[in-house]
Amino acid sequence: MPPSALPDGDPAPSTGELPSAALADLASADLGVYVHVPFCTVRCGYCDFNTYTLTELGGPGASIGIDTYADAAIRELDLARRVLGDEAPAVSTVFVGGGTPTMLRSADLVTVLDGIRTRFGLAADAEVTTEANPDSVTPDSLRELADGGFTRVSVGMQSAVPHVLRTLERTHDPDNVARAVAATKAAGMQVSVDLIYGTPGESLADWRRSLEAAVALDPDHISAYALVVEDGTKLAAQVRRGVVPPPEDDDEADKYELADELLSAAGFGWYEVSNWARSEQTRCRHNVAYWSGTNWWGVGPGAHSHVGGLRWWNVKHPSAYAARLGAGESPAQARETLTDDQRYDERVLLGTRLVEGLPVSDLRGSGRTAVAGLIADGLLDGTAVVRDSRLVLTRRGRLLADTVVHRLLAS
Repeated sequence: MPPSALPDGDPAPSTGELPSAALADLASADLGVYVHVPFCTVRCGYCDFNTYTLTELGGPGASIGIDTYADAAIRELDLARRVLGDEAPAVSTVFVGGGTPTMLRSADLVTVLDGIRTRFGLAADAEVTTEANPDSVTPDSLRELADGGFTRVSVGMQSAVPHVLRTLERTHDPDNVARAVAATKAAGMQVSVDLIYGTPGESLADWRRSLEAAVALDPDHISAYALVVEDGTKLAAQVRRGVVPPPEDDDEADKYELADELLSAAGFGWYEVSNWARSEQTRCRHNVAYWSGTNWWGVGPGAHSHVGGLRWWNVKHPSAYAARLGAGESPAQARETLTDDQRYDERVLLGTRLVEGLPVSDLRGSGRTAVAGLIADGLLDGTAVVRDSRLVLTRRGRLLADTVVHRLLAS
């Protein structure tokens, strides 16, 4: 199945130039860099990310592949440096995602990080993360990443239960998760593990087993996401044909509550609806920056960027991406300038998902009117509203976060 389609937008200039209004406050805000590595050994049936197997790209003779990707990423970093200019601050966070970034050699991932460092500089306390498949890292490769400046690894565990992994078409050996986590710690980096709940056929006992296995690894951070059946994926086709049942809201709610109970008891605190950390220092600062609406440049095929209220996205296919950069052009396909209303909606949508909540003063009149009813319905913490003038979701509110946002934004 092909990855999901990019949104429509206004034409993006081939030079990559940004309007002066978007750059006006660049120096006064944090800057992050996201690097998308679009390669996977197989495409999991539930995934609609912009990823490709090497066979899909044409094998060793392809215009871009795991051996040449770092060169293409460096060319886009050159473009980013020209576009953002001398006003760009040192980069605060870097996140390498995918796909499977660790299909690249560790030396190539370090080369890309060095490219960011030499063009922009890295903040003294910069957070530098890569996602990793537990089967695609070794103690040596992880030490090379740490020596090169990486500070954090996010390991794709998904589940500790073999039949759940089979349904998700995850091919890694569950035992390798523990090895990857231990090797990441030994290399001196923070480690996160990612879980998915709501897979067809996964019982509550299965989910408990996965949570307990994740906690036993003693990571710094755990993410737990509900499975979403995305249009165009193999899983969506299976659900449509009745081969597997669709996820059930009540089942996913039960599993979320179990996750919050077990993780809280184990010393993890939620700081975003789907994320728990050992401490404020082990939160994923890169993702917090997304949720806070700061600036980032997205490198790679299909990567999205945001600077000063302007959002743009690159062409999806790696070959088209490489061709544009090879011709000295921006890989951006289209862009949009967010209106005041769009920025307000996103502020409410994202701010309410964080444990610090959203200041009541940020709400427009209709949103403020809805607050009392949301407290009465047990979706907002009344004490936080009265004492701190902030909107903080209760656990039930986290389960119904979309409903809370809808009511806050209703005119």
